Amino acid sequence: MEEEIKRLVLVYISAIISVSYCYYIPSKIKAGTPRLLSILPVCVQLFVFPMLFSSPLLIFTIMFTLTGMGTFKLILFAFDKGPLFPLPTSLFRFMCFTLFPIERLRKNPKFQSTSPTWVFSTKVAICAMMLMLHMRGYKHNLPTIMLWVLYPLYFYLSLEISLNTIKFLLTIILGCDLEPVFDEPYLATSLQDFWGRRWNPMVSSLLRSAIYAPLVGKSKSDLAMFIGGFTTFVISGLIHELLFFHTSGYEMPSGEITLFYVLHGFCTAIEMVVKRSTFGQRRAVRPVVSRLLTMTFMIVTSGWLYFPQILRGKLK
Repeated sequence: MEEEIKRLVLVYISAIISVSYCYYIPSKIKAGTPRLLSILPVCVQLFVFPMLFSSPLLIFTIMFTLTGMGTFKLILFAFDKGPLFPLPTSLFRFMCFTLFPIERLRKNPKFQSTSPTWVFSTKVAICAMMLMLHMRGYKHNLPTIMLWVLYPLYFYLSLEISLNTIKFLLTIILGCDLEPVFDEPYLATSLQDFWGRRWNPMVSSLLRSAIYAPLVGKSKSDLAMFIGGFTTFVISGLIHELLFFHTSGYEMPSGEITLFYVLHGFCTAIEMVVKRSTFGQRRAVRPVVSRLLTMTFMIVTSGWLYFPQILRGKLK
């Protein structure tokens, strides 16, 4: 583990140097292909970093923050888009926005979370209780259907608590408001609401800017929206498959995680088209019912396709 920590320090030193280069050199180059070519070596470097580690936790951290979000942010920056545009006022801010899973608060009230403090405290307590149950081995005595609920819940809570801790510290250090990392996804009234607004809005924003928007362009047709939405989910699925391929110790992927995103992409794209139709506008479903249907679909599909591959591998 000592060697892993040394590599981690070297990786972040290298990343800081590379991001500093992006701030001072490519930012002066005309946006578009010329700037993209100047940034590509840094993107390749970020892609290689996870291969230097054997710890699943470190691989997941590097893949999520640097290889995944960092690469997308820099590619969008090459075209004057994304969270790095306009150029932050200082190198330190540019590094933080590139290397950490944070984003400046957008001037759009629909993306702002208004959850009271006690909600987050309750989530921490629930996560701690679930971790204690896991460590004491009680999970072996629980029925499968209950595990299908507990695994997604624990995954969500542990991820939100970790990302909120990072966000809290960087909000103090940077002295600016940051985007919420989650917006109560269990209150989603549809798949579009879940993936587009409530589940990790930062990643949703990156995928929307990097994949969906270029594919759809200015077209408002149902076909363009369907292709754009579905393709975004397929690419997201392949990225997640690559993530778990690395964290599982390069075990041959089963394709279940990709299939999970393909299924959700198809259903979400259909949902988007139906909502735009006359039928969808007239047949509004009550929020209580739509939330129950959305969460049931999420729990069943994640228990069927998402978590089995994870639990069979090193991440178990």
